[in-house]
Amino acid sequence: MSTATGHGQDKAILFECGGESLVGVISVPDVPAETGVLVIVGGPQYRAGSHRQFVLLARHLAAQGVPCMRFDYRGMGDATGAARSFESVSEDVEAAIGAFMEACPGLHRVVLWGLCDGASAACLYPAQNDPRVAAAVLLNPWVHTQAGEAKVFLKHYYLQRITDPSFWRKLGSGQVSFLKSFGSLFSFVRAAGRKASAETTADVGDGGGPFPERMARGVAGRKGPLAIFLSGRDYVAREFDDACKASAEWRRALDRADLDITRFPDADHTFSGPGEAQAVAEATRAWLQTRGLAR
Repeated sequence: MSTATGHGQDKAILFECGGESLVGVISVPDVPAETGVLVIVGGPQYRAGSHRQFVLLARHLAAQGVPCMRFDYRGMGDATGAARSFESVSEDVEAAIGAFMEACPGLHRVVLWGLCDGASAACLYPAQNDPRVAAAVLLNPWVHTQAGEAKVFLKHYYLQRITDPSFWRKLGSGQVSFLKSFGSLFSFVRAAGRKASAETTADVGDGGGPFPERMARGVAGRKGPLAIFLSGRDYVAREFDDACKASAEWRRALDRADLDITRFPDADHTFSGPGEAQAVAEATRAWLQTRGLAR
């Protein structure tokens, strides 16, 4: 089924993965293209995205001649099957790439595009073994650990709060409780220490290491250009920044000439502010063009 949008057509498809039925929607430009963008949805979410961000992205790209597919992986949205985490969707991504290329004759390669743990899933996808994957765009990648979250809150919330003059004025006037405020801070510090210690000694289970490290290895082994978009008002983006600074493995993974990092200083995690989703869509198109992946 196809629906005209004023920017080419939206084409709904069904495809199979592991015996389950998955749903995809492709925004198809008027003229066939060799490179398309595959949106990997973060969870719990479905193919439209928060405030229809992925719909806007797909239609914007199609209007500029770039086909874009967004899809529900197993257990999400309208797809069948059991729900799964972003660490277990590589088979779904592989199936989606095949369905995308089959539905768009002339398509030779795809760019993986993901927000939050969708970006993490793109990192974990073994693209080095899939010649159809040409590049990746990662928005606010999820590298969450409990210790990392604790450090981010200490650095970006509590530190800012205790250095804010208005906090001390409120404390002096009795509007803020000393015991409650600093008791909360000290409790958080103790909890952060316990979490860091637990994660240091934890059994990683599958032998592959914590997923942030597996992500770094996936990025390091990836061929083709890489774009990272980071929001200025987002703790997930800040945790990613901090993790990259603290990890030699991440620093090595990002030490590459074909990496571009773009920052959106006023944006929140899902780019929900006026015009921000549009800005991300246009930044994606411009980057594809700069890297020779779009007309």
